[in-house]
Amino acid sequence: MSSNVLVLDDEKNYLLILDALLSDAGYNVTALHDPELGLAYLEESEVDIVVTDMKMPGLTGQEVLEHVHRNYPHIPVMIMTAFGSIESAVEAMRLGAFDYITKPFSNEELLLSLDKAAKMARMQQQNRLLRENLEERYGLHNIIGRSKAMRGVLTMVDKAAPSRSTVLIQGESGTGKELVARAIHFASPRKDEPFVSVNCMALNPGVLESELFGHEKGSFTGAVASRRGRFELANGGTLFLDEIGELSAELQVKLLRVLQERRFERVGGAKEIEVDIRIVAATNADLTKAVENGTFREDLFYRLNVVQVQMPPLRERREDIPMLATHFLDKYAKENDSRITGFSAEALDYLATYEWPGNVRQLQNVVERCVVLAGGETVSVDDLPAEVRDEESQFKSAVDMMPAKLNLADTLEKIEAALVRRALAKSDFVKVKAADSLGISKSLLQYKLKKYNLTGQ
Repeated sequence: MSSNVLVLDDEKNYLLILDALLSDAGYNVTALHDPELGLAYLEESEVDIVVTDMKMPGLTGQEVLEHVHRNYPHIPVMIMTAFGSIESAVEAMRLGAFDYITKPFSNEELLLSLDKAAKMARMQQQNRLLRENLEERYGLHNIIGRSKAMRGVLTMVDKAAPSRSTVLIQGESGTGKELVARAIHFASPRKDEPFVSVNCMALNPGVLESELFGHEKGSFTGAVASRRGRFELANGGTLFLDEIGELSAELQVKLLRVLQERRFERVGGAKEIEVDIRIVAATNADLTKAVENGTFREDLFYRLNVVQVQMPPLRERREDIPMLATHFLDKYAKENDSRITGFSAEALDYLATYEWPGNVRQLQNVVERCVVLAGGETVSVDDLPAEVRDEESQFKSAVDMMPAKLNLADTLEKIEAALVRRALAKSDFVKVKAADSLGISKSLLQYKLKKYNLTGQ
């Protein structure tokens, strides 16, 4: 794909030469003699590279450079001048010029520099698109849920994101803690800087220390070269420390120092390195209890627990399950070019009442499996895995949905009436069949119909 080059020069002969030279080299060239027109053109057109003369009436090349650098920082600017000097070259480069070419220029030199500028422009465009894609993928609007619990999470994230404060996300495994951490990052002023993630449980303490802080060459066997750690890689952005409760006592001390002073040394190094990072930590452990039993430092806990986000388990936000299931079904149907369009009402009921010990991650895996294995256009109960269809699990989930405070006798009667009503409906109101499905006699069924004022039809 050809790069779009805007050339600005008040000397029309140079414009003609540059237009012909760059066009022959495969660039899409727009050549203008008025720099004011050039700035207007930038507002309305897609430009990848600007090549501008330094000395022009109206606006100088330096003013063009400053305008582009301020308003279109992703566009490289090349400065040309017949009045080349070390001082002006240094000043142009200091202001952000990509390169400095003196007139008369060598065609080969100009084309070589332009090729480098085009490659850099393409790389910056790819990085910008990647950041935009990540921001779209992990933005707040991608956290699915209308339940009261999730509205509370979204409100907390919305308030915390613009600040520099450390955030501690707590919740069971699979509840979406990293998704929330990314949402905090992409809703913050740091969104254009790195988001770096590390799982503190995935590595042994020695490897984790090097992973976090980096190391110097020769600091341990196998350290054949110096290496930057995650703290340095996240400089200017956000460092997400997952499973923070698994840090060793020694690493807890080192992390506390970074949080307090924003500086550290690499493993085997003596030079202090300063960083500007925001820490977002997550854990599925109860850090309060860990502090009480002495396995987690109290001072570190309070440093981390500035803003706390509590992720609810899926069983406590059941009204969100149909939305989540439909979202995952649409995603995997598209990825697998599947003709599946949705769930049967009964299948959704099973999904909504299952306990989901693995939370959203388990629901996502179940839906992906259904999309791959389902035979029809709709996911039915028969397409669900056995554990979701298990009656004992369903019953336990139904009990979990009940209020914590209730009248036991009244509740049992309501459950019994509902079961009798369901048995009648499933047996097409044939009382013998309904009684058989409930494991009771027909006469007992008649008694219960009268007791609960059910018509039996």
